[in-house]
Amino acid sequence: MKKQRAATPHHLDWDELPSDDKFKRLAPSRKRLMDTVKLVSYRAETAMVNIVREELTREDDARSLVRDLFRTEANLLVSRDASELCVEVHSMSNARSNRAIAHLFTALNALELSYPGTNLKLIYNLLGTPHIQEHSSN
Repeated sequence: MKKQRAATPHHLDWDELPSDDKFKRLAPSRKRLMDTVKLVSYRAETAMVNIVREELTREDDARSLVRDLFRTEANLLVSRDASELCVEVHSMSNARSNRAIAHLFTALNALELSYPGTNLKLIYNLLGTPHIQEHSSN
């Protein structure tokens, strides 16, 4: 087995792959679109990280905290009467993280953003903490 393993090539050239195993490459225009979406996403994440860093003593923790936020469960509550979309995020793992995320939500709520394509105002709340901004109930 060791001899067979040693004889097995570690790398294959693209031309040596069977046609069934070759994946289709993205067309240049699609690749540019995907790269643009990734760049915009990264810049938005970085802007959020910069806001979170204002509350953290260890600035290195900000990016991982924002990424944890993206993986955290949330409730979406629509109030058509008040034209609001409330995003309720479940509490983070510790009080320090909750304070930093609450600070981020305060900044986002101050922007009075609307959900794209609608007239619904986005309201962010962190569950298990005092509401950042009161909103209408459904």
